[in-house]
Parts: sequence; structure tokens; C-alpha cells
Amino acid sequence: MPSAAVDDYLKTIYHHTEWQTAHITPSQLATELGLAPSTVTEMVQKLAAQGLVSHRPYGPIALTAEGEKRAAAIVRRHRLIETWLVREFAYAWDEVHDEAEVLEHTISDRLLEGISTRLGHPRFDPHGDAIPDAEGRVDRSAFVRLDEAAAGHTGQVLRVSDRDPALLRALEQAGIDVGHTVTVTAADAVRVDGGRELTLPDGAAAAVWLTA
Repeated sequence: MPSAAVDDYLKTIYHHTEWQTAHITPSQLATELGLAPSTVTEMVQKLAAQGLVSHRPYGPIALTAEGEKRAAAIVRRHRLIETWLVREFAYAWDEVHDEAEVLEHTISDRLLEGISTRLGHPRFDPHGDAIPDAEGRVDRSAFVRLDEAAAGHTGQVLRVSDRDPALLRALEQAGIDVGHTVTVTAADAVRVDGGRELTLPDGAAAAVWLTA
């Protein structure tokens, strides 16, 4: 199996459970990867045979210890590259994902560690996702997704999903990016850093995580 394909599967499974607890199902994995369910089923069986995932027919998919280690390594590559592109090459946070998807499979371990050293070994990428260290460990604060936070809840923006570049741009324009303080005033409205009330862009409440 091509290494890049394996890494993409493991990375997607890893990412699914970072900000919620339910394991990914084969149909969800197929949707995330944009592949036919039959293709995903075949690949998951191969990953299970390699000891990288645990899975029973029609059940959810979980990473094994070995799968978690390999997934964390490729996630580390992706997020360090995103951070590098933003800090060193003035990329916007909505521009880095596709570049990192290509570069994560091509740069050497030596260059990756050089990038980490140059950046001061960052703990989080531009979207607030934790960057695993060289041993695969991450440090993540307790969190709540904005659409699940009660009215009156105040928290710092920990993470913004990078799935939709247009939404990232809209959130940045509204000042709702990592590190800012948000107070939930209604299901679709917030105050940012104590300022005036803002109506959230469509889809934003499900794409922003706050400190719990």
C-alpha cells in the first residue's frame, strides 16, 4: 500500500476523535476522504491486518497504539508545516492546508525537526490544533464547541476548524480567531473581546472551540 494513502487514512481517523469522543464509522471515513465505501472497507481491513486499527464489521474504527503513533507523526508533520508557512512565508491561515497536504509526504525528518527548532517547537498550529511532540504527546485544554456552549459562557478561542477556507476568512474578519475571548450571547451571536455583539457566519458555531 502506498505510504501516503495509509497516512491519510490514519490522519483522518486521528483527527476525528481529537475534539469529540465518538469513534469514526466506515461511512464517515468514506465521506471524509471522498471515497467509495467499498474502497474504504477494503483499506480498513488492510490497516487492521497491519495492526494499525481495530475494527469489526459494521462497527466503528479505532487506532491501535501503533496506529496512534504513526498518525501522530504525520499530524505533527502537517501542522508544523502549516505553522511554518504562516510564520515564515506569510501564508494566510486559510491557504496552508492544501500546501501542507503535499509537503507532509515529501520533506525529510531532518528538515522537519529543523523547522520545529526554528519555530521554537510550537505546541499549536495556526488553527489552534495541537502539534504532537516527537513522541506523539499533545497538550490540550478542556474545551466546549461554541454551538454547545450555554448563553453567557465566556471562553478563549482554542481552535477553529480549517475545513472551509471561506468560513476561516469570515471568522478572521469578525475577529473570531485563536486567542481571542468570546462571550456567547445567543445561539448565533457572540461578543468578541468585550466588544459589540456579532452575528455568527453560517456554520461558524460548529467550527469554533472555546475553553470550557
